[in-house]
Amino acid sequence: MMSAVADIQECRDFLAAHPQVKFVEVFFTSMTGVPRGKRLRVHELEAIYEYGRFLPGSVLVVDTNGADCEDTGLVWEDGDADRRARPVPGTLTLAPWLGPDVAQVMLSLYELDGTPNDLDPRHVLQRVLDRYAADGLTPVAACELEYYLVDLQRGPNGELLPAKSLQTGLRPTGIQVYGLPELEAHAPFLRELWDVADTLGVPLEGAISEFAPAQVELTLKHKPDALRAADDAVLYKRAAKGVALRHGMEATFMAKPWSDRAGNGFHVHLSVNDAAGNNLCASEDIEGSDLLKHAIGGMKVLLGEGMAILAPNANSYRRFKANSYAPVAPTWGVNNRTVSLRVPAGPPKTRHVEHRVAGADGNPYLVLAVLLASAHHGITNKIDPGPAVIGDGYAAAAKENIRLPNNWFAAVDLFEQSSVLRDYLGDRFVDMFVSVKRTEQARFFEVVTELDFDWYLRNA
Repeated sequence: MMSAVADIQECRDFLAAHPQVKFVEVFFTSMTGVPRGKRLRVHELEAIYEYGRFLPGSVLVVDTNGADCEDTGLVWEDGDADRRARPVPGTLTLAPWLGPDVAQVMLSLYELDGTPNDLDPRHVLQRVLDRYAADGLTPVAACELEYYLVDLQRGPNGELLPAKSLQTGLRPTGIQVYGLPELEAHAPFLRELWDVADTLGVPLEGAISEFAPAQVELTLKHKPDALRAADDAVLYKRAAKGVALRHGMEATFMAKPWSDRAGNGFHVHLSVNDAAGNNLCASEDIEGSDLLKHAIGGMKVLLGEGMAILAPNANSYRRFKANSYAPVAPTWGVNNRTVSLRVPAGPPKTRHVEHRVAGADGNPYLVLAVLLASAHHGITNKIDPGPAVIGDGYAAAAKENIRLPNNWFAAVDLFEQSSVLRDYLGDRFVDMFVSVKRTEQARFFEVVTELDFDWYLRNA
């Protein structure tokens, strides 16, 4: 199934409605989750809708810092050949944080013959969704992202600092989880962010103060279109960062900015509808229907093999600590935040699973692709998840001596070896993702840090 390409009339209608627009930022999301693209003059936009825009294939496989990954074979061996970028329907909007005369539109990459590029994360997710469609099923998804608001300037010793209140100018120190004054401290930021989300068509809902100073979480409304749910998460992250800068601070989705404070999670809520829109996870049983249990079974079995996607960076693995609200083992339970896969409380018709493993640094398209592939594998093969954990999931995991991969290298190795995820995501994608991550690993560990000096300069 070919992903939809926006019609040129969408562009003409937008420009007619917004004659003040002078510039347009066009972007797609690379493997590492970093939006990349161009800022164009508005007169260039219509040609993108008519013909597309050519971008070098190597940009699909750059590392987190935007450097080439030559081992992929998409740099010199490929002649750094162009691919064709096409606009995503419904994503041409104003970008208010960039100025009143700036718009933006998302792109997806295609081969020159019109075939969806199999390394574009949007197409990787679509490949998984096609498996559901073939079975008459529709995944319903919602994303929750945690992040910190931090000062633009570091402290006297180079340390990261929580952003000061926009009201009082005071820096937060306590946790104050679910605190209202902590939200009110950043009310101007939140007000603008909600307004921007409405402009983007992103269904951004309520906010809470999370489990650390200046840490917040806002939810995105669930929808029976997982591809658009991932688009929403990408658009929201980009907007949150832009709006934060307008208020003199940064929004960071880094998985673990402080070693002694809560990490930033990316919780995904999932259920499955039939062709009539009925929730197939619904059940009077608090554990959910058999289909929901089988989906959880697949997710549980493949958690380790998918960790390279759910926790894609070196810093990601600092988040997984017992008694930290970050899961450490393939466990599931009902109304229990100490497990990886939680069936939340709620009316029978709302039964679903909350996947709590991914970090906020994960690529939303790839995170959803792995979770939905795992769930579909479980549903198709009727995988039993075993008994639900009751009580302390950390203690249960320690007792059974089970845990998720706890380092970046082991996770990438497991992902490379996963025959199931290769089947769903594609051999070429898995090989290229692994190549990019191994390049990143080499580059990351080449750097000698202050910690090296502190530990080893005199003690070695």
